[in-house]
Amino acid sequence: MTGEVKIAPSILSANLAKLGEEVRAIDAAGCDYIHVDVMDGHFVPNLTFGPPIIQCIRPHTDKPFDVHLMINPALPYLKDYAEAGADIITVHAEADKHLDRSLQLIRSLGKKAGVSLNPNTPETLLEYVLDKVDLILVMSVNPGFGGQKFIMTQLEKIQRIRNMIGDRPIELEVDGGLSSETAASVVKAGADVLVAGSAVFNSDDYATAIGALRNAIS
Repeated sequence: MTGEVKIAPSILSANLAKLGEEVRAIDAAGCDYIHVDVMDGHFVPNLTFGPPIIQCIRPHTDKPFDVHLMINPALPYLKDYAEAGADIITVHAEADKHLDRSLQLIRSLGKKAGVSLNPNTPETLLEYVLDKVDLILVMSVNPGFGGQKFIMTQLEKIQRIRNMIGDRPIELEVDGGLSSETAASVVKAGADVLVAGSAVFNSDDYATAIGALRNAIS
């Protein structure tokens, strides 16, 4: 574990009509990262945020932007997302043909590099890039839409990846179906960053929702 567990609300579940206000609200509520799910309607069946949206909401918070690129290819767009204000850029192992090249480029742009795995993707794909990643994101639902149910078989994968990481300074993030009911199991398995969409934004009080997640894992 790299330290205290971080909470990263996904703005995919926010009120998009007032996105800047929503970002300020989760910042004030005590989140650690702002999670931005980028989808292209090709790699996953949904369309979401491009670099101009990230650039527009960047002034609303100083919290790190944790940008998850569910796009294929990702390599041609990495510089655009870096310049828009991303702090962590995560690409999918299943997307770009040359994962190593993408991770090297992200770091060369001065950003932290992440790699994500879909539920049916084996963690063995990570073996040869562990020296080039700052974050590993395990998808505990099939990517594309919020509000899905946590896939319990991912707990074993999280444990195996935690063992692979060892004492390397790599954060282990989990995204999908997280709530106060599932958060404790995920952290026990080895995660130290939790992405929460509906669990935060479906609440009338974001601070209470984030607090509930922290209480569940304490």
